[in-house]
This record gives sequence, C-alpha cells and structure tokens, in this order.
Amino acid sequence: MQRTLSEEQSKQALAGRSIRFAPEVLAADPDQAVVAAEELGYPVVVKLCGSNVSHKTERGLVRVGLPDAASVRSAAEAVLALARPDDGVSGVLIAPVIDGTRELIAGTNVDPTFGPTVVVGVGGVLTEALADVSVRLSPIDHLTALRMLDDLRSQGLLGPVRGEPSVDRDAVAEVLVSLSNVRSVPEGVVSSIDLNPLIISCGKPVAVDALVVLDDGLSLPDASPSTHSERDSRFDALFDPAGVVVVGASTHPGKFGFVSLHNVLASGYQGRVQATNREGATILGIESSTSLLEIAPGTVDLAFVCTPAATVPDVLVEAAAIGVRAVFLASAGYGEAGEEGRSAQDELVALAEDLGVLLIGPNGQGVVSTPSSLCAQIVAPYPPSGSISVVSQSGNLVSAFLNWSCRSGVGVARALSAGNAAAVGVGDVLRYYADDRATGVALAYVEGIPDGSAFVTAVSEVTQRKPLVLLKGGSTAAGARAAASHTGSLATDDATFSGMCRQFGVSRAASAEEAFDAAAAFATQPPAVGDRVAVLTTAGGWGVLAADAITRHRELTLLELPDDLRRDIDGLLPPRWSRSNPIDLAGGETRDTVPTVLDLVAGHPAVDAVVFLGIGIQSNQARMLREGGRHPEEGIGRIVEYHERQDRRFAEAAVAAAHEHRTPVLVATELVVAFPDNPGPAGMVAAGGYCFASAERAVAALGHLVARWRHVSRS
Repeated sequence: MQRTLSEEQSKQALAGRSIRFAPEVLAADPDQAVVAAEELGYPVVVKLCGSNVSHKTERGLVRVGLPDAASVRSAAEAVLALARPDDGVSGVLIAPVIDGTRELIAGTNVDPTFGPTVVVGVGGVLTEALADVSVRLSPIDHLTALRMLDDLRSQGLLGPVRGEPSVDRDAVAEVLVSLSNVRSVPEGVVSSIDLNPLIISCGKPVAVDALVVLDDGLSLPDASPSTHSERDSRFDALFDPAGVVVVGASTHPGKFGFVSLHNVLASGYQGRVQATNREGATILGIESSTSLLEIAPGTVDLAFVCTPAATVPDVLVEAAAIGVRAVFLASAGYGEAGEEGRSAQDELVALAEDLGVLLIGPNGQGVVSTPSSLCAQIVAPYPPSGSISVVSQSGNLVSAFLNWSCRSGVGVARALSAGNAAAVGVGDVLRYYADDRATGVALAYVEGIPDGSAFVTAVSEVTQRKPLVLLKGGSTAAGARAAASHTGSLATDDATFSGMCRQFGVSRAASAEEAFDAAAAFATQPPAVGDRVAVLTTAGGWGVLAADAITRHRELTLLELPDDLRRDIDGLLPPRWSRSNPIDLAGGETRDTVPTVLDLVAGHPAVDAVVFLGIGIQSNQARMLREGGRHPEEGIGRIVEYHERQDRRFAEAAVAAAHEHRTPVLVATELVVAFPDNPGPAGMVAAGGYCFASAERAVAALGHLVARWRHVSRS
C-alpha cells in the first residue's frame, strides 16, 4: 500500500544528502505564517503541508511572490480552507522566493520490470506536457548523471539564459547520484521521490518542493548487472550439433515435419541427420525410426520437435535417454493457447530442467547456424554466412532479418526464434552470443521482459564485448501505476527502456529496417573513433539532405572542411565544386576522380566518417541504353560497359577506403531498392559492403556506430 510523506517530512527524510533545499518554516495557522514570513524576509511562498498532499500547484494550494504580512495571512487562510479531510494537514509552509527562470525535476521511481530508476527532466507545471526526461537504472555514478543531462532535448535551458549563468551540471549530477542511492528512509521503503521543481538559481539547483512516496509492500529487485555467468555448453548442441533428429518428420511437403527436415538437408548440414515418423517412412532419403529410443545413443545432440503438444513430454524423456542435450520445440498449443496451455508449458519446463535438457520454444520457428551449415526451421530462408547473430521473440522478425541478409549479402552467424521463451529467453541467448566467437554483432527483438535484472545482466555482458542492436515492440506508458508521483508518470516503460539502452551501450533501433541497417553497419564497417562526418556526393540535393540529417543527429557533427583538404580537392575538380562539406563534385568527375577523392577524404585525420552518395547513377542510364532497342550499336555497348565498370569501381573504392584508413564509409542510394542489380549497389554486395536505401538511413546507422564509440571510450 502506498502512502506519502508531507513535504516537510520528505525533506527531513532526504536531509544530509547532496541536495540543497530552500529554507522554510512550518506554521500551524495564519498568525504563525506571518511571523515566519517576517523572519525569512519578503517575498515569500505559502504552501499547504500535509501527509497526503501531492500535486499542490494543480490543486491551487501554492501562493507565490507574497510581498507583505496581509497577503501572507490571506494566502494561508485560503490554502487551509481548500484542505480536504484526508489531506492530513499539519499546517502551511513558508519559504522565501528563489530567483531563477529555469526549473528541472529530479527523482526516483521503481519500475516493475527493471527496479529502481533515477529521473531528471524539465520541471515545473509543464513537466508531464513536455515529457523531456532522461531515465537510468539505479544506482548511477557521476558520469552517468552527466550523460542523463546530455540526453535532454532542451539543451538551451542548460546554457546561459537571460543573463543567468549556465546550469552547474556537476551540481545537478550530485543530486541525481544522491537520489539514486535512496532505496529506503526511516519511515519505510521508497516507491518514488519527486524534487519538483529544482529551481536553477545562479546556476545551482535548489529544491523548493519534495515528495516521498512509500510502499510497504514493495520488494526491490536488484537492477544492477551481476557478474559474468558460466557459459552454458548446451547451447553448443543447439547451434553446432554433431547430429540432428527431426521428431515427427512427415511425408507431406506441406507439413512442418517435412519442411524442417528438408531445410536441414538443403542447407548442407554435414552432421548426422535422423528422423522419427510413426510409420517409419523413408523421407527425403532418410530412413526414419518410429521412436527416438531406436536411435543409437550419442549420435544426435539436437532434436527438432514437430509433434503435437500431448506427445512432447514423452519425447523429452526419450531424447534425454539417447543423449540429446538441446530440444527445439516448434510444437504449438502451450502458453499462447490459454490457461490450460500455460499449465502444460510450466510442466514441460520443469521436466526439461529435471532432465538437464536445454528447451527452446515452444511455438518457435527454428534455429540457423551458418558455421555448421544448419537450417533447422519451418520457414525460409537460409542466409549467407557472416557475423550477425539474431534472437527474437517473434519468428516473423527472424525471417525479416534473414531476408535482408540474403538481399544485402551481409551474412548471419546464428539466428534463433525463441517462441514462447518458456525456459530460454532472449537474454539467455544474448549471454551465449557475448562469448560466441562466430558472433560479431548481436541483433535482438523483444516484447515482454519477464526478468529485468537478468535481462540487464545479459545486455551488459554483450555490450562489454561487442555491439548489440535491440528492437522493442509493445512499448506502453506506465504513468497510471504511480499517480501521486510526477516521476512515476514520466518514467514510462519506454523511457526506462531507452534509458537502460543508453546506460549500457545498446543500439536501440526505432524500426526493423533501422535495426538491420545498424547491425549491417557494425558488421561491415570499421569501428567509429569520432563524430566528424564528411559527405561526398555526385549531386547537390542528396548532399543537402544528408547534411540536414547529420546536423539533426545528436551523435554526429558535420565537419567543417579543413583548408588543406579543400586545397587537395581543388587540384582534382573544376572550380564549380562546392568547396565545402557536403563535398559536391557537381558533375566534374573524370574516370578516377571518385576513387581518388574518396581515398583522400577517408584518409584525412580530421575525418571520422564518410557518407558517399550517388553511386549507380551512370549504370542506371546504362540500363536504359541497354534496354532501349539499339544496344550495342552506335557505340552504346562501349559506353554501357564503361558506366557499369565505373560504378563497380566506386563500390570497391568505398569498401577499400574504409578498410585501409579504418574510417567508416557508408554508401547510400535508392537504387538498392529500385534496381538492386545495378552495378553500384550490386558492387557493394560483391565487395563485402552494405548499401543503404537512403542518406537518412545511412546517417541513422552511422549514429549507432558513433554512439557505440562514445560508450566504449567512456567505459
């Protein structure tokens, strides 16, 4: 049950911490209020004080800027008259007016998934309306607190304003660190704390109001990541099995039992493949067994199960008996099918635990592992080999990522649909990816997170070792659960999740396309080592849009073109080129201009990254020449071959410049969607690069690279 402390009690509970409160006096009646005002000095503020009084401004329980005794008496009488029977009124608080035009809010809240959080944002009466807030999991250190301030959109409020100095960020950070360590006070367990507003006076934060909400029934999960856990070797049986058995293989090409066996064989898996079928039929050349117990022990360590739910407990027992260590359960009819299904699912999890078998699913789509040429799943496709490892609570998202892998040529190492995630969730798989040598980049999709502490541990372990791109579905507001608290309404599920991602260096994507773009950038580009971006374009409009996107991006800086680089480019282009960043070639390029300028720009010490636009234009014209009915006559064949050869060279030059200079070079053109066989984007695939569908998408992906660099460099 929640209960609130009065403003006076709240401030007393927080006394002795790095929080500066305005001086104040509690007066029992209007006469005492006048005496207190005389002692403090005018002008003053009068506020109703009570153990159940919250949101005083909204209720009209605050009077500000009172200049004399008469106004103080009148205000005290007015706010006392507005008191409700259940307010628990103890009197009125009298405090001097604190000069300052800027207001922040700081506080804490207990998130139901991740536990205690700390919040900072733009405060005052428009707190919820603006919702300019930054959240982190508690406790935090001073550097993390400073980064929280960097997250706020209203950065102008933190600088000099109307003759007032900049906000003392270190002083605000001290308040946040102090708050993040408050889990309880003598009166009970803390559910939330509001310091609203924190008035910025002469650059320093002064708390003029405080509200502490207690919850006697609250249990506090530990939101901090635990130490690295032992690697679960059973995942080796899942991703790199010595042998696979498809349980419930079918002779019907339309059934999962046929498709899954077919896909295992079609992917070129070199281990032993076996199957079970009630009739013992020969399927796709495999002589099936009628029972798992007919299979020689120790010959398979992964079972892919397609049988009805009622048969699965017996399947698990038999699988364990022959040495199977991992079971992927495609069978449905469990947690997604109502209360009875959830009960059966719980029993299945308990059985698998007793047997020591790693259980994936149920209701899953499948598992892919290109290092073992394994495609044990009930849908296509099988992707090219690479370094991206996928785990998802949605099979559809796994398919989408694999489809983009096939289309782009940026390969996948592992991919897993967690299904209902009854025994093994996304976090468990991420912990495996953290130490997996085949995984260079982790890519995950999540919806619900049943255990926030365990998930944070997994996220922390991955991001300490390699990039993690995360896409979340189903974000919802959580303000209703803490109506008494401003911080409770501000620290929504999504704000808390975003704060967790920034805190631990996760690249959170806003869409599936952005998620794969970011993963592909991590997989194909050298690590970023700075935020200064140069744009190289063969046409002006694209460069302008790219420059706009870079300027808007919080992580990136549009480079001011260095004088020596400008002089070097002057020697390669006619005078009409832009002579600034974006570097617009303005149609002045000759045969070798683009590769030469690309190499020059990427190799300059002031350039941290390059966005290259305009690849494929020549080949697009060549396509029309080829298809126009006169190819290869009238010299058309020769010019078509030249244009196509040039765009392939440009693609190779972009990839080579990135790797030679260890500078990200991101290439973008809409032709990758409109005409994917164009030698420009196709040349990127052939060269081992990745082509973005627009400048904006390339900039978004580059932002993830730079954010990762910042996190690693500050860790």
